Amino acid sequence: MSHVTEYLRQWKESLCAQVSAGGLYARSPVAHKWKAPFRSLILRECVAWRAQDLLAQAQVLHEASHTLGSRILIRSALESLAILIYLNQQTKKVLDRELDYHDFDRKTSELLLGSRDGSTDLTSINIVTVLSHCEKRYPGISGIYATLSECAHPNHEGMCLGYSKIDRDAFETNFSNRWNELWSARHEPLAELLCKVFEAEYNDTWQGHFEKLEKWIEANDTDLERTKNAV
Repeated sequence: MSHVTEYLRQWKESLCAQVSAGGLYARSPVAHKWKAPFRSLILRECVAWRAQDLLAQAQVLHEASHTLGSRILIRSALESLAILIYLNQQTKKVLDRELDYHDFDRKTSELLLGSRDGSTDLTSINIVTVLSHCEKRYPGISGIYATLSECAHPNHEGMCLGYSKIDRDAFETNFSNRWNELWSARHEPLAELLCKVFEAEYNDTWQGHFEKLEKWIEANDTDLERTKNAV
């Protein structure tokens, strides 16, 4: 069994099955009368479920030598992971007083409830914008995403490189499915990297920031009440 397969199995077994708003309120009535912490928690768990699902399907496709589909799914998993990284960054900005809490509240709504097709009242934050922020914490993540995007689109790699090879001596173009040849060997290292980054952001970074955010809200509740209608 590969490291990625075992990691995903353990990850699936630990997925959160339920979040209780009442339980959060009992934990801190002051902090959890505000909606942003609840949205943050829901968003965290949605990312966990989606990223695990996408990576597990990518692993199945990889093992079946369907490399193109696998890479497209890894790209989607990276986008999902980027949302969690970005959420953690915005939470840290609130704690450092670099971002107004009420602006943070709006961002959590956009991250959780935003759409691009008008199916919700909010517009989602552009994933390229999200990744540009993630790049500050994980240099190179935008480059990985760009490389994955080339295979997802009918660009040079997604079309010509993936399915054809030029024999320049014979002046011929030969067609075949070249995705395994091009990328199969890089699947496991990349999938494992995403798993490790997710674990750090989910277990360590988010948890630490969330607990500090609760205390921060408790300490600043009076100011928050005074300014909530000014936004």
